Parts: sequence; structure tokens; C-alpha cells
Amino acid sequence: MTKKEVLEQLEAFGEERTKNTFLKHGAKEPVFGVKVGDLKKILKKTKKNHELSLELYATGNSDAMYLAGLMADEKKITKAHLEDWVSKAYWYYLSEFTVPWLAAETDFAVELATQWIASKEESIASAGWATFSNYASIRPDEALDLETYSQLLDRVVKEIDIAQNRVRYTMNGFVIAVGSYIPALTEKAQEIAAKIG
Repeated sequence: MTKKEVLEQLEAFGEERTKNTFLKHGAKEPVFGVKVGDLKKILKKTKKNHELSLELYATGNSDAMYLAGLMADEKKITKAHLEDWVSKAYWYYLSEFTVPWLAAETDFAVELATQWIASKEESIASAGWATFSNYASIRPDEALDLETYSQLLDRVVKEIDIAQNRVRYTMNGFVIAVGSYIPALTEKAQEIAAKIG
């Protein structure tokens, strides 16, 4: 499928009610309001397609950008691509789901997540915390740097009260992810959860 064909399919799947929901939560035009289930119907036709994913993300259409994340090839996407993507992920649907899911599957996930959580940009910082959470959920325990994750738990305690809204949200998600996916840190995550309420 071409970019034009995909956009036509997205428009056909768009629903006014879904679009209005997206707009209330931070999406901006252009957006069609396509449900994830319908995005997956398109994905069955395109499969992973690196070049098409880059073209779709560049459209600025929220539905196309989300689909691009599902379609992207984690073995071909570069740090520069992801830096571009995170800078354009203007609402949480993209910054806390699309970009972090993909980033977590790359070999430079930890490097990007570490860089992103230090950002003053709310959407970028929240993408960083979500990337750390997703990384913990898909990597075997022996591949994780437990000391880094332990230090990040400590950081949550120190910073959550002064963090921006979406960053607080993803920090909470991070504590839950660590408690759920990293048995060696479950007890500490529970203690942190109790501290931050």
C-alpha cells in the first residue's frame, strides 16, 4: 500500500465519536478518529514497512502516526528517527504509547529513555518513563540493569510531587511496571508505591 492508499483507508475507518474523544484528550487536526482494531486491519495488509511508517508519521495525522508506530521496524528505525518522532508526539496517545513501545524494542532503548526523562518537555519526559516501563515488560530480567531501575524508583520518590501531570502519570506507571515485571524489585516498588500514595 502507498501512503495515499493508507490515508484513504484511515479516512474510511474514521468515526466522528472516536475523533471527538481524541480531540478532547489532546489530539489536533488532522485526525480521523480510527479505532485501534481498525488500524490493525490496515496493518495486516502492510505488515512491517519501515519506509511507509516514516512517511505516515511525517503526515502529522494522529491516526497515521499511531499506525506508523505499529508498522515500524524496530531493527531499521534509528535514534535520529525516534528523536524526531518523540519531538512530534504532541499528545499522550503518541508520546506515551506509540513512541515508547517502539523505542523499547530497539537496542538503544535505555539510552533514549535516560535522555528523555531529563527533558523539560512534558511529552518527552513522559515518553522516557513509558519507554523504561515497556523495556522492563519485554526484556528478560537478566538483560535489565537492576541498579538503574532501583535508582529510578528512588528518583520517582524525589521528583513525583513536582513533576508535570503526564510525567507523574507515567512515573506511577513505571512503579507499577517495575513491581509487576522485575521480581527482584517488587518489594521496593511496593514500598515506593506506599510512599507516593
